[in-house]
Amino acid sequence: MIRKILVPVRGDGKGDNALAHAAAIAHRHNAHIQVVHCRPRPQDLMPYGVAIPEFLRKQIVDHSYQVADQEEQGMRGELEVLARNLDLDLNGHGSGDRASVSFAEEAGRQVDVIKRLGRLADLIVVPKPDRDRNLGHNTLKTALFHASRPVMMAPMANPAPKVLGAKVTLAWNGSAEAARALSQCKSILRGAEKIWVLTNGSDSGPGTTAADLQAYLKLHELTAEIHEWSASQRIGRALLDATRELGADLMIMGAYGESHERETVFGGNTQTIVDTAEIPVMLNH
Repeated sequence: MIRKILVPVRGDGKGDNALAHAAAIAHRHNAHIQVVHCRPRPQDLMPYGVAIPEFLRKQIVDHSYQVADQEEQGMRGELEVLARNLDLDLNGHGSGDRASVSFAEEAGRQVDVIKRLGRLADLIVVPKPDRDRNLGHNTLKTALFHASRPVMMAPMANPAPKVLGAKVTLAWNGSAEAARALSQCKSILRGAEKIWVLTNGSDSGPGTTAADLQAYLKLHELTAEIHEWSASQRIGRALLDATRELGADLMIMGAYGESHERETVFGGNTQTIVDTAEIPVMLNH
């Protein structure tokens, strides 16, 4: 069951969109959203390996507190207004009766906050990384590799989707990463009205085919339709195209069968999706 969704935010203008995507999932599962503003510590702002006079150090510390206080106050006000518009219960604490939200402030680098808080969340929602601004890649990587929880990547959308998880595609190739995605996202699948298994016919051999997966899902009282397509290259792009053509609102997939660093440098199916997706994608590693 999806009961707790973590949404880490900072002053980059993407928190509203991430919260809106989280709300669409929360309403479907009566889940609680924990929005966490990651507030940098003064020591994180100090130049590394550079001697700084004490008076200048004090100025940097004082200024950082002032900026953080202003940012927190403005962001909390914005998100509270947005939460009301999204029909989220601001007084709820995850009772399961309806979708609710709470706000918290955590000191430290965002990647460290995600490592700690993400491990006790059912889902982490992060903005789609911005390659042009070199923003968000460490957030996604940390959530995937260090929190060990499903991560929903939310692309910028105006307006943000009001429904997510009603029609779902599951990318399947029989790999360990795909199996982990299946295991960690069963709650999403149970809440879906329509499920498609995406396959190009490649798998890990007998016992891992799309038909085997379909039979396995049936044991869990889940009905899935197999959608087979032909592609040996640009598989990431083909998965996104198939999801869009089927009218699904969410794609679930295993992520980074190759290492993150290798895919970032040389390219790969996951990196293609991270760079080009215009729909929400549930990533698992």
